[in-house]
Amino acid sequence: MRIVGALLVFLLLAGCGGSDTPAPTNGQPAPAFQLNALAGGAVNLPAELAGKVVALRFWADWCPYCRKEMAELQPVYARLRGRGLEILAVNVAQDRDTVRRFVEPLNIAYPVLLDPDGATARAYGVKALPITFLVDAQGVVRGKIVGEATPAVFERKVLELLDGR
Repeated sequence: MRIVGALLVFLLLAGCGGSDTPAPTNGQPAPAFQLNALAGGAVNLPAELAGKVVALRFWADWCPYCRKEMAELQPVYARLRGRGLEILAVNVAQDRDTVRRFVEPLNIAYPVLLDPDGATARAYGVKALPITFLVDAQGVVRGKIVGEATPAVFERKVLELLDGR
């Protein structure tokens, strides 16, 4: 079942013949979006997050690295949230119940967003999961982490942006 889910997401991200949007590169504005949060309400980037450093993490439940990484980033988030870090965990193309079952045991405090049709993932040129885009306080992409990130690597990259604000 996970292989089928991965294949479906791959086809969705590939656009099923649609546009081949490149990932934003360093120095480019982060593509704007508004997504519903699993906990309710919506999150709008960049409008609601101006002045914060944002780690935009794309994931799915079939990703073998996502569960561990999401849990390991929680302590980093707890330490740096007060300094202006926001982590947004964007689930790609899965239903709310699947997302809830995956996330609840992780006890993460950062927002989990729903990208049910993969439109936001496509706007960011996402081709594989997990991937994290790092956005500075002015809404500009300043880096990305492809694949699993250790908490130490993630924290180092985020601190560079927080210290440079």
